[in-house]
Amino acid sequence: MSQFFYIHPENPQARLISQSVAIIRNGGVVVYPTDSGYALGCQLENKQALERICRIRKLDEKHNFTLLCRDLSELSLYARVENSAFRLLKNHTPGAYTFIFKGTKEVPRRLMNPKRKTIGIRVPDNKIALELLEALGEPLMSTTLILPKSDVAESDPEQIRDQLEHSVDLILNGGYLGEQPTTVIDFSEGEAVVARVGAGDPEPFE
Repeated sequence: MSQFFYIHPENPQARLISQSVAIIRNGGVVVYPTDSGYALGCQLENKQALERICRIRKLDEKHNFTLLCRDLSELSLYARVENSAFRLLKNHTPGAYTFIFKGTKEVPRRLMNPKRKTIGIRVPDNKIALELLEALGEPLMSTTLILPKSDVAESDPEQIRDQLEHSVDLILNGGYLGEQPTTVIDFSEGEAVVARVGAGDPEPFE
């Protein structure tokens, strides 16, 4: 049975953030709000938690996972980023974008695209997610909460509770959210390529 925290979207309660971080560090799988719907997350190095997320979403090994970061200070540790790309990211984070880069050896191989060796990087424009990442002190392994037989992110935390309360360890209720996915910008071959248009404005990268 998962825990269910009602957390303030603008002033997240520090006590609940601390409890959430403890659950993540203890191997937990969490549902948390972002600026593009709810997402599933776990600690970067936790293989068992990642396998649970794959079962919930029925994902195969070709799925592209994302590292959710509090800011760009962690970027060079996990991704190979040119200076021109970094400047673009600096001007458009936090925001509803996922950026694809070649991963470094710091990224667990199971998180990278097996053929392209790429990883998604994201800095969400959501207060709860950013406070969670700040307290955790490291990126969160993340994937959008899109349930099997659905093609949009889950947006209603009460419905998520009905469906996943026996599958995850914690659900952070940050209110009802929009469902629009992130805009995906692929830098893996050097130049910016708009791979998917979503909530973030693609124009600066075209």
